[in-house]
Amino acid sequence: MNTRRIGPFEVRPIGLGCMNLSHAYGTPPSESDAEALLLDALDQGVTLFDTAALYGFGANETLVGRVLKAHRQRIVLCSKGGMTGQPVGPGGALQRVIDGRPEAIRRDCDDSLRRLGTDHVDVYYLHRWDKKIPIEDSVGAMARLVEAGKVRAIGLSEVSAATLRRAHAVHPIAALQTEYSPCTRNPEIAVLQACSDIGAAVVAFSPVARAFHTGALADVSGLEAKDIRRSMPRFEPANHAANLLLLPAWQALAAEAGCTSAQLSLAWLLARGAHVIPIPGTTSRAHLRENLGAAAVVLSADLMARIDAVFHPTRIAGARYGAQSQVEVDTEQFGG
Repeated sequence: MNTRRIGPFEVRPIGLGCMNLSHAYGTPPSESDAEALLLDALDQGVTLFDTAALYGFGANETLVGRVLKAHRQRIVLCSKGGMTGQPVGPGGALQRVIDGRPEAIRRDCDDSLRRLGTDHVDVYYLHRWDKKIPIEDSVGAMARLVEAGKVRAIGLSEVSAATLRRAHAVHPIAALQTEYSPCTRNPEIAVLQACSDIGAAVVAFSPVARAFHTGALADVSGLEAKDIRRSMPRFEPANHAANLLLLPAWQALAAEAGCTSAQLSLAWLLARGAHVIPIPGTTSRAHLRENLGAAAVVLSADLMARIDAVFHPTRIAGARYGAQSQVEVDTEQFGG
């Protein structure tokens, strides 16, 4: 069986990002539809399922835990803490809070275990580095979760190679989760190599560029009010229109490879290194099966080079995050 390694685990090459079953891209699916998709993913051989305390302010973990509890021994269950929904201000409305203090990480993990209905998380990520707290302190708290048996392996999300190495000096880091697709190439600056050096997996989220690579997102004006892409410069109408001009060449490459546009993006990622594991998310069972089919697509070196040229970083209009969200991450950027 074709597998890839994440910490002590062997998983199928393509996992499932569960976030959009609960929030992020407008109205989520019904609970019954979300359950059907999770079970279909399991039936199709997916072994890595990725969730977080933040997604739906706990609702996603509750969903994933309930649906997959009976199959717990068949899967590698990943979640994240350090960025959660916490009551803030009068009325106690939940807002996103980044908190990397050791006591917060312990609390987040216990809360996640309760929602997931399990006694341990296989890979537990620090969702964001709280820059007020030394990374060594946050990772030290996560290491103690490993010692307590609540976590099997530790991961980080959206950090630089330098921060990764600092963290790894405290406790082995099994995975670094980062946005990575043909049009988001930041990991190639340093993180891709750093992960290879220390034996960590690169878990690529948004591997089809938040639907851009599918070619189905021709008009961003119809995005729902709560769709997170509305706050991302790359999806502002002018930038999106400029990037759409690159799609015909992309679609021609997919036709040459004998696959769909989404599959081409995923196959490209799989070819970037044996330590790269994409985790596309979807609310569609048809798209789920399409995505998983990318594992069978083989790309020549020539085709890989032409993909790189179509989506060279200098050709992409718009940053992936707005100013506030960019402050919250620690990833390297091209040109700065």
